[in-house]
Order: sequence, then C-alpha cells, then structure tokens
Amino acid sequence: MIKQAEIISKTVDFVKNSLQNAESGHDWWHIERVWKNTQLLLKTETGDHLIAELAALLHDIADAKFHNGDEEIGPATARNFLQSLALSENIVYHVEQIIRHISFKSSFGPVSYSSMEMKIVQDADRLDAIGAIGIARAFTYGGYKNRQLYNPEIAPNLNQTKEEYKNSTAPTLNHFYEKLLLLKDKMNTASGKTIANQRHEFMEGYLKQFHAEWVGEL
Repeated sequence: MIKQAEIISKTVDFVKNSLQNAESGHDWWHIERVWKNTQLLLKTETGDHLIAELAALLHDIADAKFHNGDEEIGPATARNFLQSLALSENIVYHVEQIIRHISFKSSFGPVSYSSMEMKIVQDADRLDAIGAIGIARAFTYGGYKNRQLYNPEIAPNLNQTKEEYKNSTAPTLNHFYEKLLLLKDKMNTASGKTIANQRHEFMEGYLKQFHAEWVGEL
C-alpha cells in the first residue's frame, strides 16, 4: 500500500484537476479550506486522519447541484478514484459514505450514517459556509444562478422539505435564514462549535448592517 503522504498528494492533484473550472464557491480553494479546517479540528477531536482528510478533499468532487441533482455521482467518482489507488474497501466505503451523507440537505431526513470522521468533516465544511467567507460564497453562488440579492416581498421558507430546498430559486439573503444561520446549532464537535459561534456572530452583524442599508437607515 502506498504511503499516506503519497495518497494525499495524489488526491490533491486529482481534485485540483477535476475542479479547475468549478464555480468559485465550490472550487479547489473551497476544498483546501475545508481540508485545513479538518486538520484543525483533528488537533482536538479524535478520528482517523487519512479517512477524514480524504473525505474533506473529495467531498465536493461532483456536487449534485452542478450535475442535474444527481446525488450519487460524487460518491461514485470518489470510489472510483480511491479504488485506483488500491486502498482497502474499508477506507473506500467510509469515505464514500461521508460524501453521500455530509450535505445540509441530508439533514432533512433521518440520519442513516454517522461516524466521528463524518462529524469532523461535516463541521469543517459547514465552517466554510458561515462567517466572512460563507457570506462571499453565498452571494457568489447567487450570482452564478442569477438570483436576486434580496426581495422583502419573498419571505424565507423556514419549513422547507428536501425537494423545496434543492429546487429553491429564492433571493440569496433568504439562504441565510434557511441554512446559514442554522448551522451554528448543527455543529457536531466542541471545537467546531467554538469556531462557529464567532462566525455566526459576524453574520448576524452583517445582516443587521444589510437591512439597515436596505431601508436607508445608514
């Protein structure tokens, strides 16, 4: 079996090549940030480093929202790549399952898979969805989908089904109330929660400023 450092290096090269033309909120730099967040959380949380880092690197290798909603293309792409490295079925399966269940939309139904590594990578991914970078990513994707910044006549849907969430075309600001502001209380790890609290407060301040400017108070 090849050494862990070589496995990670080959995975980094594969992901960089695969995502070289990706939307900038889901590109290599997003992957790198989630990878770094995973490494940070692993300093205080207990989990298998190789599995967690591979899952972080491969978690958006084929995001369903850029592949006609196909939720299996990502896990399948990751499996094929990891098998090409001749990794054990235990590693391949674990990483595949994390990718299949990590997304926010998976939380709309019963949780059918969990592991410490998944909790760590899920927190790492969610941390990149909030705070200053989370705000930037939200509006980047909204622009990519040609959505309104905000429309006070369209209220956030706080009781969405999974299908409603997947098919939403609501203004970007609604996404804060429908997802981003909810993530703080969905963090799995103690260290993830600590970081999320600070980033959550930053978003609250941003939204207060946004609404004040919208109505001409500032």
